[in-house]
Amino acid sequence: MTEMTNVKKPLPFDEILIREYLLDNPDFFTRYPELLLAMRIPHAERGAVSLVERQQEMLRSRIQQLEEEITSLMGMATRNEMIYMFNTRLSLKLLECEDLGELRQELSEGLKTQFQFSHVRLITVHDIDSELSRIWSKRLSQGYYFGRLTTAESKRLFGCEVGSVALSRLSDQCGQVIFAIASQNAMHFHPEMDNLLLDQLKQLIDHLLPKL
Repeated sequence: MTEMTNVKKPLPFDEILIREYLLDNPDFFTRYPELLLAMRIPHAERGAVSLVERQQEMLRSRIQQLEEEITSLMGMATRNEMIYMFNTRLSLKLLECEDLGELRQELSEGLKTQFQFSHVRLITVHDIDSELSRIWSKRLSQGYYFGRLTTAESKRLFGCEVGSVALSRLSDQCGQVIFAIASQNAMHFHPEMDNLLLDQLKQLIDHLLPKL
């Protein structure tokens, strides 16, 4: 018995030329509106639909996508405004601090109250402390670190296990100092997040710390 094979016959036209013609002549279906209803397009859920129905569906999908993007942008703008207002208030308090202890207290209380962080610390790294030195050279090789720590690292920095952290090196004028923030939420700080809040506070601390 001879095995039958489906051999695809060559099309009597060039699909690319048709595609380019339609792109160059967007009013084609305006001149031939009957084609819009006559043409049928496969649909995953509804079988075949007309070109008009498919176009309407694509437009609805695009509108929904744009609405989601606008909502996301509005949420981002609201968040950035909140961070700006908070940083302004906290910066004024930090500028009034007269010693390092007062600065640490204002910084910690402000961040914990506003964002419910569990720990906020300024940690001096000494060369004889191998664990802190390793965190300084490995975790903070790029200047920042967002994410989770090992149990040993968490306990060395904060005295207990934490969910996730935001770490930053202060400038060389401050010595080897880590600005460390921790959250009990393991997903709060992650490598893909921006450093807007941390960077603004870091710059202010870089300015104030050598003077205290």
